Amino acid sequence: MKNVEHCSSSVVVRADDPSLTGSAGMVCVAEAVRALGVVEAIDGFVGPIKQRNRGLGAGEFVVSVAECLLGGGDFLADLDRSRADTAAGALRAVARPPASTTARTLAQRFGPDELAGIEAAWVETTARAVELVDPAGHAALCGQRPTVDLDSTEIEVFGRHKQGVAYNYLGQLAGRVLLGTWAEAGVALAVETMAGNQDPRPAAPDVVCAAIAGLPAGLDRPRVRMDSGFFDRNIIEAVLGAGADVCVAAPRNPAVVRAWRAVDETAWRPATAMRDAEVAEAVYTPKGWPPMRAIVRRVRHPAERISTDPRARRRRTLDKAQLQLVLDGEADHAYGYSVLLTTLDADIVDIEHWFRGRVAIEDRFRDAKLGYGLRHLPSADPAINHLWVAAALTAMNLAALTQLLAGQPQRRHAKRLRHDWLRVPGRVTRHARRTILRLPTTASDLVAAHARLAALPAPSG
Repeated sequence: MKNVEHCSSSVVVRADDPSLTGSAGMVCVAEAVRALGVVEAIDGFVGPIKQRNRGLGAGEFVVSVAECLLGGGDFLADLDRSRADTAAGALRAVARPPASTTARTLAQRFGPDELAGIEAAWVETTARAVELVDPAGHAALCGQRPTVDLDSTEIEVFGRHKQGVAYNYLGQLAGRVLLGTWAEAGVALAVETMAGNQDPRPAAPDVVCAAIAGLPAGLDRPRVRMDSGFFDRNIIEAVLGAGADVCVAAPRNPAVVRAWRAVDETAWRPATAMRDAEVAEAVYTPKGWPPMRAIVRRVRHPAERISTDPRARRRRTLDKAQLQLVLDGEADHAYGYSVLLTTLDADIVDIEHWFRGRVAIEDRFRDAKLGYGLRHLPSADPAINHLWVAAALTAMNLAALTQLLAGQPQRRHAKRLRHDWLRVPGRVTRHARRTILRLPTTASDLVAAHARLAALPAPSG
């Protein structure tokens, strides 16, 4: 074996430049916060959270936590890391975040009224974004009927001493977040946090009505999408009473099965952008409900693609009579069925295609959990956890609205946004009373976005 001479590295590594930061892209978020008046909106709706007027107010506190989560923070302790990045202080909306211990104390001061104030600030800043967005972005947002999505997600936690959580039907200790979003803008408008064993349906009318009321003025009549977990007359009537139309997935109960079996074979039409799928209208409305249309979608599944495992998810959608024929070898396919009830009067093919877009709220949950800290609740104190949820959703809204105002053709998800913009390294220098941010030569997109955001006016008054 030959002797290999190992040379010492020619790279000298030093950590001695306080002007460097790994979060240079937060300057774009700071410009969006300024243009939207986020801090002022939260302060105005929440009011003072301390007796003495010093340190961070409600707006700066919530925004500082949201900025920490946007930068990749997952715990309150990450505020200490953000605080230690002094170079980024000139780039953030809140130059000096609170220490993690201070954050716990401040979060405990946010009760139901203060949390409602944060939601009101979401509504105001979203309306402000619609006013500021360029004509192309305005047309994309306002050129169609707005969609409100309603859904809930569970947040698994660990620790027997956590309050405000409970064991769900899967045996997980969890909290639950019930969320109403404006689908086209990708922003949260209303939220309710509860224990994992609580039924979200009693709270759903208030949340969905708040989301509908939170849409910017001047839009067309809203449309609400909900899955079968919200198949409830009280929720439907609340939506209609709020001046919106509704479309809700129906559970596959015996009455629904009878409805799809009664559809004439000649009534089926090809579905849009879905292979082997057809759509037809059926006759079905639950007793006591407002008049609604029933839309049935069926999807053809060849026998070889149908699992013999009774726990398989796809088998739940199949007509049981057809499934039995397949299992007995007497049929080479079976249909999976889904049924929607709606007050919309558009073409059924268009309605079914639009309803499939309900996965947008799943993307919002995924971004909030994987990107903005909502995959856990950090404290045993429910007040702190409720503030954490509000801050995570504020971060989600800031991500969406920052990209909207920067004129981005497609909204980046959290990981991509952080990679492309937020976690770009930079050097902060000062010259002639100006702060100069120097970026890598590959960050031209970030430079253009910042120029566009910096040109936006701040709210007057």
